[in-house]
Amino acid sequence: MAAAFLIMSSLFALFGLCFIITTALLRWNEMRYRKKGLPPGTMGWPLFGETTEFLKFGPNFIKNQRARYGGFFKTHILGCPTVVSMDPELNRYILRGESKGLVPGYPQSMLDILGKCNIAAVHGCTHKYMRGALLSLINPTMIRQQILPKIDLFMRAHLTDWHDQIIDIQQKTKEIAFLSALKQIAGIESTKIAYEFMPEFFKLVLGTLSLPIDLPGTNYRNGLEARKKIVEILRKLIEERRASSNEEEDMLACLLRDEENKHKLNDEEIIDLIITLLYSGYETVSTTSMMAVKYLHDHPRALEELWKEHMEISARKKGDEPIDWEDYKSMKFTRAVIFEASRLATIVNGVLRKTTQDMTINGYLIPNGWRIYVYTREVNYDQCQYPDPLAFNPWRWMDKNLETHPYFLIFGGGTRQCPGKELGVAEISTFLHYFVTRYRWQEVDGNKLVEFPRVEAPNGFHIRVSRC
Repeated sequence: MAAAFLIMSSLFALFGLCFIITTALLRWNEMRYRKKGLPPGTMGWPLFGETTEFLKFGPNFIKNQRARYGGFFKTHILGCPTVVSMDPELNRYILRGESKGLVPGYPQSMLDILGKCNIAAVHGCTHKYMRGALLSLINPTMIRQQILPKIDLFMRAHLTDWHDQIIDIQQKTKEIAFLSALKQIAGIESTKIAYEFMPEFFKLVLGTLSLPIDLPGTNYRNGLEARKKIVEILRKLIEERRASSNEEEDMLACLLRDEENKHKLNDEEIIDLIITLLYSGYETVSTTSMMAVKYLHDHPRALEELWKEHMEISARKKGDEPIDWEDYKSMKFTRAVIFEASRLATIVNGVLRKTTQDMTINGYLIPNGWRIYVYTREVNYDQCQYPDPLAFNPWRWMDKNLETHPYFLIFGGGTRQCPGKELGVAEISTFLHYFVTRYRWQEVDGNKLVEFPRVEAPNGFHIRVSRC
């Protein structure tokens, strides 16, 4: 009896001590950030902050904090003190403020894994010439003359023999987005390196949104190790290209041609630019494609309208004649479907900026080195901007030119608007062309989607496919 009492007393004492230590740590961390003039909010645990709550509950975490502190509050996520901004007009000001003490502020995990020369990490003059090099590869002229024919050839070959089976459309669109981009970058050699490259690339993607804790088994460590292997693959490819006398016509060839390349990059910059090209387009293209397939399945009228648009294009073609620029530009409803799928699913929740000096924004002090999370998700569901915002309605993009609307931030904003926007839309449009003209599909029971931090189906998104 006495022994049992002693054990219970010890347990209560232990629980009491844990409670005291926990409370003290939380209070100490809050006191660290109680500087006069800071926005209201909470900072959570030392080092970890509120990252777990942010990644687990996402939009609900943001809504709860907004209800307590308003649309401009402080927190500590992904290893850094951060201010979350939810006001559309203020967000436009922040996104245009790169020359006013604000620079890209992506998580340390993303910077480490994508490389110090990736276009999201650099700013000022370096950003201008890296962006120039990127745009030289994916500008409208390059898309029209070189890239679109390659995309068409790839999609035409890849979207075959899907009928009479159940497929995981999430996995298919991931493979398509990655392999198509790799084909544009490395040309005929993409087939040789894809098998080794792809699994490492998927690990890299997972690592970019993780706490930068370098321990075995963490997504961060796996991402860093995947980057090392990818860099080795790309270095070897560059060496082989320089040693070869063959004339290739792909993005890597353009980057290596000294006489044509006015944006001269060293090998490290070329490798980081290739990784950026793959990474930035991969998630947007694959997820938007998957969600477009889902929304079209759920809305037969929209599917019928899209099918008619693409059948009209097919009727103009002779045999296996590929999609050309004029066909692509005529896909008005397809473009509307892509924008609406991206808006409703919120493929991109926001963008990050970092202060380079103490700043006053919205009447609050933002210390040097803090990040500002420009949270654009709420704008996508704003009743004033998008009437009946929870409805899938591609026609809203046909009635008025929402692409020029000041709060259209699906592809970023300010000087950092996504340079690959048109390429991504061309990829998805071509995928939809061959998918809807060849197949019909039904969802399989049991599909489950999560919306944060990435839109994904944890167990895959399965559909039963049949011929048209």
